[in-house]
Amino acid sequence: MEIKLVEEISHDKESGGWYYKGIRYLLIRPETIIGIQKKVNEICGESKEALFSGGYTGGKLSAEKFAKELGLSKEEILAFMCSMGTQLGWGKMEWELREEKFVVRVHNSPFAEAYGNSTKGVCHLIEGVFAGVGEIIFGKAVSEERLCKAKGDDYCEIVVERR
Repeated sequence: MEIKLVEEISHDKESGGWYYKGIRYLLIRPETIIGIQKKVNEICGESKEALFSGGYTGGKLSAEKFAKELGLSKEEILAFMCSMGTQLGWGKMEWELREEKFVVRVHNSPFAEAYGNSTKGVCHLIEGVFAGVGEIIFGKAVSEERLCKAKGDDYCEIVVERR
C-alpha cells in the first residue's frame, strides 16, 4: 500500500503549522533530537525511556486515528505507518507482519546517522512509534530494537510481538 503524502501535507501560513490529514507534524533536524538524547544520557544515564515514550504516544495515536478514518486492516495499518515514516524522512522502511509479531527494517535511519557510533541501539523514537502501532494491531505488545546502524549493523530493525 503506497501512500502519497505529498498530496496530503499542507502548510498553514497563518498559524505556521504543517498538517497531514488534520494532524500537526513538524520539520526538525535529526541532530536536534540526538542532541536532546545525548544530553539526557549524560544527565540521567539513559534516554531510551523518554524518547520511547514520546514515540509510543505519537505512533499509537496516529495508527489509531488513521486506522479508524481510513478503515485499515492490521496489515494496512503497518503498511501505512511505514510508508508515512519513509515519506516523512525517517528512513526507508520495510516491514513484514506475521500472526504474533511484525518486523520493521529501517534503512538510512536519520537518528542512527546523526548519533554516530554506539555500542547499543539508538533509534528509541522509532522503536516507540512501532510499539504504539503494535498496541493497535495486537492489543498488547512488546518491542525491541535488535539491529542498529549506529552499532555497525547494515540497517536498524525493530521487532514488535504480541504480549
